[in-house]
Formats: sequence, C-alpha cells, structure tokens
Amino acid sequence: MTVSSSSFLQESANLVRRGQSQAIRQWRRLPLMDRWLTGELLGPLLFGIAAFTAVTLSVGVLFELVRKVAEAGLPMGVAVQVLFLRLPGFLVLSFPMATLIATLLAYSRLSGGSELTALRSIGVATYRFVIPGLVLAGLMSVLTFVFNDVLVPPANRAGYVMLHKSLGRSIDSEKGGNIIYPRYGRVTDGPKDNKERLIQLFYAKEFKDGKMMDVTLIDFSRAGQKQLLSAEEAVFMEGRGTWEFRRGSIINVADRGGRNTTADFNTYYYPLGEGPLDLASLPKDVNVMSVAEANQALEIIEEAGDRKAARKMRVRLQEKFSFPAICLVFGLIGASLGSRPNTRTSRSQGFGISVLLIFVYYLLAFVFSSLGVKGTLTPFLSAWTPVLIGLGGGLLLLRQASR
Repeated sequence: MTVSSSSFLQESANLVRRGQSQAIRQWRRLPLMDRWLTGELLGPLLFGIAAFTAVTLSVGVLFELVRKVAEAGLPMGVAVQVLFLRLPGFLVLSFPMATLIATLLAYSRLSGGSELTALRSIGVATYRFVIPGLVLAGLMSVLTFVFNDVLVPPANRAGYVMLHKSLGRSIDSEKGGNIIYPRYGRVTDGPKDNKERLIQLFYAKEFKDGKMMDVTLIDFSRAGQKQLLSAEEAVFMEGRGTWEFRRGSIINVADRGGRNTTADFNTYYYPLGEGPLDLASLPKDVNVMSVAEANQALEIIEEAGDRKAARKMRVRLQEKFSFPAICLVFGLIGASLGSRPNTRTSRSQGFGISVLLIFVYYLLAFVFSSLGVKGTLTPFLSAWTPVLIGLGGGLLLLRQASR
C-alpha cells in the first residue's frame, strides 16, 4: 500500500512538472513584445483586483456583518465564513474594473516613458501593441463568466443560508409569498375553437415549512360552471401527484341561474401538479442561479403565465452573458486611452478615471436594462446595446490614439 501511494505521488509530481515545462515552452514561443507588455499589465491588474474587491466588499457586506456581530450576536467565526462565501461575487464585480485600471495604467506609463513612441518609430502600429491588453481582457471575460456561473450562485446561497440560520431565522418561511399560479388548457365541453384558456387559478398567501397557507383555487375547467375552493393550508402529495387541501370549503357555481352548492371538508384532494410548488421555490435573486437554473426558472415562470416576470428573467439571462463582455469593453477603452502619445497617468489618477468611466457605463447599462424589463427593448438589445456602445467608443479612441 505504501509503495502504491508513493508511486501515485511520484507520478502526480511528474505530471505537474511536465505541465509546468509545457506552459513555459508555450510562453517562450510568444513574441518578446507580447511577453513584455503582458508582464507590464499583470502588476496593475492584481492591484486593481485587490483595490476594487476591498472597496466593494467593505461597502457591500463587511460593514453589515460587523453590525450583526455587534448588535445581533452573530458569531465571529460565522461572520468570517459568510465573508469568504460572498467573496466570489465581489471578485466578479472587480474583474471588469481591474481590467480597465490595468490597461489604463500600464499603457499610459509606457506612453509617458516613450516606450510606445519607440515602438511606433520602428513601424509597430498602435493596434498591434494593444493586442496583449485585449487578449488579457478576453481572458478576464472568460474568467468572469466562469466565476459568475459556477462559483457565485452556490457560494451566495450557502452564505445566505448560513447567515440566517446563525441569526435564528427560518429559511423556509422566506421562500415565497402571494403565490399566483395560473394553469392553461382546454375547457371540457367548451367552445369548439380548440383554443387554450385559463382553467385553474391558484393563490396562496404564503409558502411556509413546505405548506401553502391560506389557499384559494378557482376552477374553470368545465363549461357551464365554476368551482371555488378555499382552505387553511395545502400540501403537495408527491406519491399521488395531487394536492391535499385541509380544513376548507368548496363552492360550485352554476351559470345561467343553475343551482349552487356548498360543502365543508377536512381533507380534499385535487390534481393540479407541482407548478405552484416550483413557483414558490424559485429564488428571488438571479445572482443565486446559474444559467441552466435561470433557464429552468424561466420555463416555470412562462408556464405560470407571468409575462412581466418572464420578460425580466430573459433580460437577466442575457445580462449573464453580456456582463463578462464588460472586461473586453473596459480593456479596449483603457488601452486606447493609455496609448495616446505623451500620456502618463498615476495610480490615483487612473483610479479616478476608472471610477468615472465605470459609473457612466453602469448607469448606461441600468437604463437599458430598465427599458428591457419594461418591454420597450428586446432582452437582447437591452443587455448588449451598452456593450456595443462601449466597443464603438473604444474603437474610436483607438483610432484617435493611432494618429
């Protein structure tokens, strides 16, 4: 057993060394100018990630956790774990901002030191020495998408659950409220136009501890009559595929002066499916969902017939793809601004310029996102128009820097 373990460790070490050697060989195959510019970009990039993460983390969660430790008795160990779990979400926010400050500082320092002037004097075009910055920005875009889709959703959810459990709050009681679930189908013995109509409308005041509380169900599935069912609570019976309504009454209302009937019950079983349960269990925040989970949520919302919520979910889905592209936008803008002849920007100036550009861009993104949620623009246009505007502005700046 010892020999086998030693052999495994030795083989693993050999694989790591071979991987490192291959990476070094690939790095050395790059042109010297690209390696030099990439090295100049890495320092400001790490500085930007550290600086922006510290600022956003402090404003976004650190002060809140300190207050909960002091006022609500949150254990310090739990606060540190929650802070660690929330860290990926704030890293994702810092990646685009760090890309902007890295390209702006690196290229402005090289421009101020006449290195870029020397490159131009030997015939190197501006767009050529901007390419390493754009490649780095593209890699940051990929990293942002991976973080945002793989790490951030489970980490945010775990941090939320840990925080609320430590504070003695029930997670189940916060899963849903005012749940409205419409179901569409064909009315029995109804019109012969073969159109789907609203056949059931389910409403629950609250979803708590796996139960729907204060439930009302209106059934339009049979022509000539309506059925109104109300109960104190309802539970989905998974084995039977039906809902068990408890302690309520049922009223049958006949059309055109027919006879109405009323009956009370302790238990009443009704086939409706899991739709209301799925709708109640949906997370309210898209940040705790991956792209696949958001697509599943969209299907549930569309099945429920909530057009406004479905439109908002489509916008958020597009934004999950457009948000990482901000790194590429900021990389192009930063490199173009920094590459202007005789330009030199200090870290403090670069930080200030970056904050201003970030504010303008996110304000633009917020406006277009609101237009998408409202329905004025399609989800694709609302999410991608700021990116296209930013890329257009970056290309214009690059053209000016090339003169």
